[in-house]
Amino acid sequence: MNERVKRALRRDPRAWFGIAVVVLIVLLAVLAPLVSHGDPLAIDLVNQLQGPSRQHWLGTDIQGRDVWARLVYGSRVSLTAGIISQVIALALGLTLGLTAGYKGGWVDEVVMRLADVTLAFPTLLLLIAMAAALQPSLIIVFFTIGVVGWAGMARLVRGQVLVVRQLEYVHASKALGARDTRIVLQHVLPNVVAPILIAATLGVAAAIMAEASLSFLGLGVQPPTPSWGAMIADGRDLNQLRHAPWTSVSPGIAIGAAVLGFNLLGDALRDALDPRHAAKSGAIEAPASART
Repeated sequence: MNERVKRALRRDPRAWFGIAVVVLIVLLAVLAPLVSHGDPLAIDLVNQLQGPSRQHWLGTDIQGRDVWARLVYGSRVSLTAGIISQVIALALGLTLGLTAGYKGGWVDEVVMRLADVTLAFPTLLLLIAMAAALQPSLIIVFFTIGVVGWAGMARLVRGQVLVVRQLEYVHASKALGARDTRIVLQHVLPNVVAPILIAATLGVAAAIMAEASLSFLGLGVQPPTPSWGAMIADGRDLNQLRHAPWTSVSPGIAIGAAVLGFNLLGDALRDALDPRHAAKSGAIEAPASART
């Protein structure tokens, strides 16, 4: 990351907020046993639906489990779902996008038609169909979200490769006898890293929402594993919403904050990596002749 990008990120409050949220979620996930203040699986029916207190910072749920403890351990599921699913989507999308954009011809047609078919279905409905067809589990959730997300990544990569492969130094490398693999890895791939990084950051937020949606519907992480979406589902009945709103409001706020943090970080990265926007915002100093 060059100095211009670092300077632009330092001046962007969205980057600071996004980084703060991401760091907080990572710390909660890593230090969950130390900061959970209780066992997320411990059932205590005597103290069910207790309000926030010194012993239970965010109260208890319908089964007397500590909401704060489940919220902290649920951050592990959401963060892992976001990262692993994006790794899968990135691996598939990057490989197929590079191949389609560089090779062209029938390879490009086949890959793009597969991407069109995938994108033709509403994402949530496709996730529900795939999760329902398979045995719901944590691994299936990661795999399903990653597989569904490959198409958008592949189209993005292909579009960048179509531009880069027409540049003069790429033609020069071909004329010198360089192999396609070397050209792609040394000349094409470095030029598509920036948009991929932005898309992956925004994709983590989408994956967190997708995992929460599947868990809310009972097709994601299975009980008793803590999950933000499952916590909202457990507290969705009208009686709890009226008398114990903390059981669903707390995980809802956590999901909203996580998604907002990753989205703001992705927006800040997009603007910082765009030289035109950086010049307008002052991250790139104007030439001396222009200033005078």
